Amino acid sequence: MDEARARDVLAAAGVLPGPAADARLLALGENAVFAAGGLAVKVGRDAELLARARRELDVAAWLAEAGVPAVRAAEAKPLLVEGHPVTVWHRLPDPVRPAGPRDLAALLRLVHALPAPAFALPPRDLLSGVERWLRLAGDAIDQADAAFLRARRDGFAEAASALTPRLRPGPIHGDALARNVHIGPDGPVLVDLETFSADLREHDLVVMALSRDRYGLPAEAYAAFTEAYGWDVREWEGCAVLRGARETASCAWVAQHAPANAEAAAEFRRRVASLRDGDEAVRWYPF
Repeated sequence: MDEARARDVLAAAGVLPGPAADARLLALGENAVFAAGGLAVKVGRDAELLARARRELDVAAWLAEAGVPAVRAAEAKPLLVEGHPVTVWHRLPDPVRPAGPRDLAALLRLVHALPAPAFALPPRDLLSGVERWLRLAGDAIDQADAAFLRARRDGFAEAASALTPRLRPGPIHGDALARNVHIGPDGPVLVDLETFSADLREHDLVVMALSRDRYGLPAEAYAAFTEAYGWDVREWEGCAVLRGARETASCAWVAQHAPANAEAAAEFRRRVASLRDGDEAVRWYPF
């Protein structure tokens, strides 16, 4: 899904106060995110994401009831427009500063203290999207690389199922990065709730450990995160397994952009090569 297609769906949805052509594109990934007036609208890549969109709205309502600072939905139910799920949100005010590791850690502590909601949260199956992302990549990627990732997925899925957690399992964000925190006038707010799950709390902490190792997060920033949270997941013997699973998923995620984006195709090849070589120090670049 490119921007033009997403705008066509946005126009057909008819949820904005003005023309879809005037909406500002905030992000383009699995979802295209547009903003206009006091609303933000997410257009999903395909109909397979409808159930996830519905659950994200349920999560937003649950967090609001629990008093956890998070983005709030403007409509309680998703739309399915021309095969694309569409959700409508209250637009957040402009950020007052960038989010940092301490902000994320404070919000994770709140989430990790919550009991399970009344509705079912799925397990955090990091690897469930791999097949779909590889399918969307098609012939834009080397099929030997796709086969390598499928085999790696299967191995880490089996290993992850046998882990013994250090923390009590329960609700997690599922994609715990500082970019998923918005700092408004009233403080930090969680955004991108679509990966909320019920699983090992360690999943949320491994994300930042991988950011330190692969994405250039400074060591002092990671130390600030672990200090604010109260524990360093790298002390846990299962860390390498969850890290490997997340690396596999992150590599496959980039693949879906390869058909329309040469930089994504190059980044995919870089990531696969580093995994094949077992080189954990190769820098990856966000997409």
